[in-house]
Amino acid sequence: MNNGKLLTLTAGISMLAFVHCANAFETAAKNAILIDFDTGAYLFTKNHQEKIAPASMSKLMTVYVLLNKIKEGDVSLEDTFTVSEKAWRKGGAASGGSTMFLKIDQEVKVEDLLKGILIQSGNDACIVVAENIAGSEEEFAAIMNETAEKIGLKNAHFENATGLPHPEHKISAEDLAILARHIIQEFPEYYPIFKQKEFTYNGIKQGNRNPLLYTLKGADGLKTGHTDEAGFCLTASAVRGDRRLIEVVAGLSSNKERSEESEALMTWGFSHYENYKFFNKNQIVATVPVWYGALPTVDIVVPEKIVRTVKKSKKNKYGAKIVYNTPVKAPIAKGDKLGEIELMYDGKVKEKLPIVAKEDVAQIGFVSRFIENLKYFVFGNKKAEKE
Repeated sequence: MNNGKLLTLTAGISMLAFVHCANAFETAAKNAILIDFDTGAYLFTKNHQEKIAPASMSKLMTVYVLLNKIKEGDVSLEDTFTVSEKAWRKGGAASGGSTMFLKIDQEVKVEDLLKGILIQSGNDACIVVAENIAGSEEEFAAIMNETAEKIGLKNAHFENATGLPHPEHKISAEDLAILARHIIQEFPEYYPIFKQKEFTYNGIKQGNRNPLLYTLKGADGLKTGHTDEAGFCLTASAVRGDRRLIEVVAGLSSNKERSEESEALMTWGFSHYENYKFFNKNQIVATVPVWYGALPTVDIVVPEKIVRTVKKSKKNKYGAKIVYNTPVKAPIAKGDKLGEIELMYDGKVKEKLPIVAKEDVAQIGFVSRFIENLKYFVFGNKKAEKE
């Protein structure tokens, strides 16, 4: 019995499943990244792995920890947290930073604190959350660091819940984009809060500081930041049709420049890139004969949907091939790898993905295998040759 022959089929698709991140865009931001939410493709990078002061963008991790506590049932939106003197003094109006204008010993609902952080960027709200969850801001920072490691942030270290200046409190633009993606993926029920444009607490109404909410079509979050060290910063997301992009820009010189540069980068990403679905999940890409099988053939399928981000101007350079052996030998288990999809750019293979058996195929008994062997030696593998 031979091992069959290798078949290579060119798929009826003309776009590739990955992006070449050649920076044709220029930005005044010292650090920047733009990624596609669905595929994770990097569309633009500039010093994206450099550790920088994140200012209030680090409040995204404070919120992520809080939302995880809510998800796990340790905290509810209706719970109330007490405002300590430290939270009032360090994060209140007298500190000169952004504040929710909380009062000492005030009992504040978690839902209001969440809005106070995301909409008003309240330093006091962050400290209240930290102290009531972990006992102290220092202990809460330890949870932030454990969480960062758990979700794969490689250049992040937190010393506080607010993002107020500290020489060791750093994170990269890349890590902020990854964190934003986790928040959107894991907490869709809370994400609408990020785009709320104003919030009133203790009789004081404040507007959301995210400039894109007011100027960019589809913008719906996430968080601004500003200190003397960090400059003007923004982690943002926007949706156009069925696509979502996430960006981080940092180190800008003014609120105006932050607004203009972040809007320009997001607009560029939507204009120059798009997503293509190559194959659906469980799509049949081939049907092959089976040696010694209780079934004569087995379908080969794509185990997961294949969608990738592609540069619009390079469509004709992309391609896909399906490669597999035929026939295959039983027994076969559902999900066994039977071949590969090769994704190419300009004729060169850049990515390989498995294709698998759709179902189990049991092996026939000894007598039946003997008869199949006899047929093969007498008649040859006519079926396989024909296919």
